[in-house]
Amino acid sequence: MRETEPVIPARMLNEYVYCPRLCYLEYVQGEWRDSQDTVEGDNAHRRVDREKGKVDEERFEATSVSMESEMEGIGCRVDLLRGEGGEVIPIDYKKGGAPDLPSGAWEADMVQLCAQVLVLRDNGLACRGGHIYYAGSKKKVWIECDDELVERTREVVRTVRNMVAEGAIPPPLVQSRKCEGCSLAGICMPDEVNSLNGEEGELRRLYPARDDSVPVYVTGDGASLHIKAGRLEVVREDGTSSVPLNDIAQLSLYGNVRVSSAVMAEMMDRGVPVLHFSHGGWYRGYTSGLSHKNVELRIAQFKAAMDDQRALAVAKAMISGKIRNCRTLLRRNDKGVPKEVLERLAGLVRSAEIADSIPSLLGIEGIAAQLYFGRFNEMLKAQGGFSIDGRNKRPPSDPVNAVLSYIYGILTKDMFVTLHSVGFDPFLGFYHRPKYGKPALALDLMEEFRPIIADSTALTLFNNGELRPNDFVEVGFGVSMKKEAKRAVIKGYERRMGTEIVHPLFDYKVSYRRVLEVQARLLARHVQGEIREYSSFCTR
Repeated sequence: MRETEPVIPARMLNEYVYCPRLCYLEYVQGEWRDSQDTVEGDNAHRRVDREKGKVDEERFEATSVSMESEMEGIGCRVDLLRGEGGEVIPIDYKKGGAPDLPSGAWEADMVQLCAQVLVLRDNGLACRGGHIYYAGSKKKVWIECDDELVERTREVVRTVRNMVAEGAIPPPLVQSRKCEGCSLAGICMPDEVNSLNGEEGELRRLYPARDDSVPVYVTGDGASLHIKAGRLEVVREDGTSSVPLNDIAQLSLYGNVRVSSAVMAEMMDRGVPVLHFSHGGWYRGYTSGLSHKNVELRIAQFKAAMDDQRALAVAKAMISGKIRNCRTLLRRNDKGVPKEVLERLAGLVRSAEIADSIPSLLGIEGIAAQLYFGRFNEMLKAQGGFSIDGRNKRPPSDPVNAVLSYIYGILTKDMFVTLHSVGFDPFLGFYHRPKYGKPALALDLMEEFRPIIADSTALTLFNNGELRPNDFVEVGFGVSMKKEAKRAVIKGYERRMGTEIVHPLFDYKVSYRRVLEVQARLLARHVQGEIREYSSFCTR
């Protein structure tokens, strides 16, 4: 092994034999998510995960023994190591049951155990083989590390090393049962990638339709945050509320909220992003722990963004999708919309799809926006007393524009968090030009969702009477929302994000919040060359 080559963990050899793509996602791209299987696996290892005992006696027993072999290029942590009479025996714990095979063990587990044996041998310990203990069936299986298994293990080491050097993610498995229990199914997206690349077969939803953890919003000046007994406490003058730390997906702070370093450290340790907004809802910034490790994706993103034609292709998909969704919203909510308006919007969709430059696309989007917002009043119920005279902002001149701007700020935040969690740099986009402090990619990806999430939420709030004229106040040259109105808007927005719909491409049910992640991962698969083109989300 050359000195510049990293030592490969024995566990990654197991992952590669099980699924090469899983190995790449975990080992190269640094992806990880817990599932019921991974938690059960941790529980099965709990007894042997703490270092105990020494490997320097005639007869010994030691747990969680870490070793490396530069000659083999392997590193490992042996769950349990027993020795007597100058010979050692590693025991590897697995949570599942033993297979009904002649060997009594899965090949991936045998390769991992053999890797441990090779490391032990290179460290001067006599070792013929070891045991694999399957907790599910309470069975211990002896594995003799003969020449055939040793060669197979070294072959896997060479293959993994070549895979890392080439930097190309292996293709997803096709209709494999392995995907059904995989914790990274929502990141890998095997059926979605295969479907978009023309593979036939059932398109399964391999991950939950919605996330049980929720965003937490703290609005209003004077609030302070504390941690007590596994809960986040929000203390205000009018009382105290709390939420379990395990239930928090993200924390959004509006205005002057007092946060201790202990709270911030806890959020970073848990991987919970903290979003900061002005009192009026303008997005200020983002605090998180260590950034995503997927450098490969960011390199691919920068290359695609610097390629005018590739950037234009992505931008065209996003803007044509936005115009389609604007047209759909008008058809649903404006019963008197003229046929000419719908035809012009349909024509602008086609124009966006064949636009030859970003400036041309900007012009097409501007015309579509004029047509769309020119009919926005017709989607508002007259009895509510609200109207809009075109889209305006900074400051918004009417209650409708004030609500739209506030919701767009929340949606930008969610896009930023989603893109960051996937591994993108949210500040470098394909459509919006780079500018200091401007989350261009978040603004790009939210374009197709403005009508169906933000605008739809605003219409529901106004038309259902959840917002009334006395919820707004004129401030300077514009209009602002009162505290109660902001809470109502956030509640309406989260209700919309939790709504489950049928995905137009994949035909399974999924919440709007999960759709944001699906689209971000499809964009990632496109910029890394796995799928030919990015497909925008267009509601039916």
